[in-house]
Amino acid sequence: MAEKDLPISLLKALYKKYSGNFATSIVPLPESGSYRRYYRISAGNETVMGVHNADMLENKAFIYLNRHLLKTGNNVPVVYTEDLDRNIYLEQDLGDITLLDYLEQIRKEEHSDERTLEIYRRVIDAMPGLQVHAAAGIDYSVCYPRAEFDVQSMMWDMNYFKYCLLKPLKIGFFEQDLEDDFTRIVNWLNEAVRNSFMFRDFQSRNIMLSGGSVYFIDFQGGRKGPLQYDLASLLFEAKTHLPAFMRGQLLDYYIGVFGKAFDWFDAGKFLKYFYGFVYLRQMQAMGAYGFRGYIERKPLFLQSLPYAIDGLAWLMENQPMPLNLKSLPQVFERLIRLPKIKEYETRHDSFTVTINSFSYKNGIPQDNSGNGGGFVFDCRALSNPGRYEEYKDLTGKDKPVVAFLENKSDVLDFLANTIKLVEQAVDVYIHRGFVSLIVSYGCTGGQHRSVFMAERLSEFLKNKYHVNVVIHHHELEQS
Repeated sequence: MAEKDLPISLLKALYKKYSGNFATSIVPLPESGSYRRYYRISAGNETVMGVHNADMLENKAFIYLNRHLLKTGNNVPVVYTEDLDRNIYLEQDLGDITLLDYLEQIRKEEHSDERTLEIYRRVIDAMPGLQVHAAAGIDYSVCYPRAEFDVQSMMWDMNYFKYCLLKPLKIGFFEQDLEDDFTRIVNWLNEAVRNSFMFRDFQSRNIMLSGGSVYFIDFQGGRKGPLQYDLASLLFEAKTHLPAFMRGQLLDYYIGVFGKAFDWFDAGKFLKYFYGFVYLRQMQAMGAYGFRGYIERKPLFLQSLPYAIDGLAWLMENQPMPLNLKSLPQVFERLIRLPKIKEYETRHDSFTVTINSFSYKNGIPQDNSGNGGGFVFDCRALSNPGRYEEYKDLTGKDKPVVAFLENKSDVLDFLANTIKLVEQAVDVYIHRGFVSLIVSYGCTGGQHRSVFMAERLSEFLKNKYHVNVVIHHHELEQS
């Protein structure tokens, strides 16, 4: 068995052991910024999420924190069962709508500002439970990779920024002066009270909207820490690029919520360090974009840099750090003025991927874009459901055909390989300002395999990118 197929096989076995039923399909979800892989497992009308993560200590931290957060009344997915020896577990399927997806949906609608503020207020309303109530009785020794967001953690974040962003961008600095600045910053921020549960990566892709409620996922990096950090992560996230007036209103709202909920909450002390943690989070996030983009060669992540730089420019103008720093302000200024950053600005909604399914009997669909190029994938070597009587009148959209194809390793390998090729092209084409790409899947009749492939690629692109996806099933449209 190929190594990449092993998680699917293990998750199928775990699902059978947990539910007593055989999974009818198991579909990998698009990769995100982490190394965890998610799979949607289906059996009849039931779906669960299967997770594989090779980091056992991170899995143990997640399972423990999940159960503790549930016990303390927080909305997180239920973990149904786990096999930590094999680095897998099954959890509640909360659907596909993240806070980021929701914001993208409403951004062009009337009254979008009001709706944006409304959903963020709902998130903030849940933060006392996550940050304070969850801290009661928690065993921070289980947290990974640190029990507390301490001096060491903060230095890691700033060195991430230095080595993964400044170095690849060739931003010059005197190393000792920069290290001295880092030390001054962490010593200052270390004065802030750290007795709450810090989610750590409290951003829009880790906030789900499901069944009318707000849920929180991917908190495996949670630890003891300051209140300010999670709010900084939420309000200054590059991908959501909230306007300054909105960030101000939501900061005031957070202070009001916590002031009413807790007698000990001191707004003045909170604000004294808040923007310092915003700077720290911005550096951590920019380091992550640099690591994914320059070191792992995933250019999509670099598209968040211009928004992060805009946030940094606003901070320097409106909330300068109250410290005597030798090097970092000049480094920030060089970043803000760097022409290369502007190259990463994109308009996702101007890029269109057209996906065709077709029959080779009728020829490859014509490219009317005028650009030429694109991909044509021949599915005729794959397992063919059309040879079986029960599937002849069905298509690659129908559940029995989908189940048949998803249980064929040659089909899943072919799908994964074609998605990888298309994904690489989309990343580069968006970055270079192209406006379109055509992908065509062909099979004998244009009814089963090619339709299935086109639908799966469409689903992948819609989940990962904010691009226009147009799909044509040529043989089905003619019938």
